[in-house]
Amino acid sequence: IRMLAESGARDGAEARKFFHTEYRLNHLLFSYPKPVVTVMDGVTMGGGVGLAAPSQYRVATERTTFAMPETGIGLFPDVGGGWFLSRMPGHIGLWLALTGARLKAADCELVGIATDYIPSDQIKAFKSALIADPAAVETLLTEFEGDAGRPRLAEHQDEIERIFGLASVEAIVEALQHSDTDWSDDQLKALASKSPQTLKVAFRQLALGRKAASFAENMEMEYRIGARVVQRHDFIEGVRAVIVEKDNAPKWSPATLEGVTEPMLDDIFAPLPSDEAWSPLPPL
Repeated sequence: IRMLAESGARDGAEARKFFHTEYRLNHLLFSYPKPVVTVMDGVTMGGGVGLAAPSQYRVATERTTFAMPETGIGLFPDVGGGWFLSRMPGHIGLWLALTGARLKAADCELVGIATDYIPSDQIKAFKSALIADPAAVETLLTEFEGDAGRPRLAEHQDEIERIFGLASVEAIVEALQHSDTDWSDDQLKALASKSPQTLKVAFRQLALGRKAASFAENMEMEYRIGARVVQRHDFIEGVRAVIVEKDNAPKWSPATLEGVTEPMLDDIFAPLPSDEAWSPLPPL
């Protein structure tokens, strides 16, 4: 992350090269002809989501913590977030994208980010059995399957669907302000700490990602965003505040949602010249 910010403060070339390669890997995992199994036994955030989410089988354990916290550093939920988050039920994906909320295993199963749950003390045995007989992957997942418990997220699903299904980030904030519950207050505090610019970027990203005809189309869009956002003030400032100096007091610009204009977003999402655009690896 520090490298991306340092590159963004210069010409951004190294950051764009990194994104280009990373997004090709995300797409390769999504389209790979052989089954891919990812075990999310621990923190699964940012780039880790880019490895897990495109995989055919995604195994959670009781140690799994899933999140896309990028708006807190002036970035956006990339590595396919526009595709995966926008396809979660009941606008939960947009809630995750805007707030950076964290999910445990049962919640990951509820929203579809995890296909299976295996207790962490069984993971070593599961991997050994899978290596011994890769063709038996579905049988082994059933054999080692455990109970993740009740998803805590379920109690807020109705609120998330009602509020985060609104037509703008401003409308979401206003609805939370009028909700007057402990949960809505927590969401407002989370949103207040995020970059207003990238809250609106993420909102538009998921709207476009939901309409994308293919994962490649979504990744091409995310590369355009990344190429621009990495050189903007909020990302460089967010990395300074959260990653480098760790004062956790970023000074966002614009400082308010109202200051983030549609022309500003249009510039971030605009097509790149054809010789600079992202493309997937050629078919295998």
